[in-house]
Amino acid sequence: MRLHHVQVAMPAGAEDAARRFYADGLGMTEVEKPDDLKARGGAWFRAYDDAGGVAAEVHVGVEDPFAPARKAHPALVLESLAALDRLADHLAALGFEVDTGQRETFPGHLRFHTADGHGNRVEVLAPRG
Repeated sequence: MRLHHVQVAMPAGAEDAARRFYADGLGMTEVEKPDDLKARGGAWFRAYDDAGGVAAEVHVGVEDPFAPARKAHPALVLESLAALDRLADHLAALGFEVDTGQRETFPGHLRFHTADGHGNRVEVLAPRG
């Protein structure tokens, strides 16, 4: 068994905020949704590994009424502490809050928490080295 994707919610018509965080902020690639699902709104994003395989996939779907996930969250792992710190700086420069208050609380990793453009919690971590 393996994880195919994680879905988080957004309000209707807020695809640009999803793109700003997942594509511009995290560097994921937006992928086209299947024709049968396009009318529902939302956007899908993928990260690829060095061999071109899918490393992570996040689906951002419309939910009405919308409420951001403050506890449930995707956790994305990066290859190095340098990449973790670069991404934290990049997200902060784009205006996203980066919370390092729990940086050293996950065994074997360093991490930060942030929130996408809709307020959904996202964790980003890297092995301690």
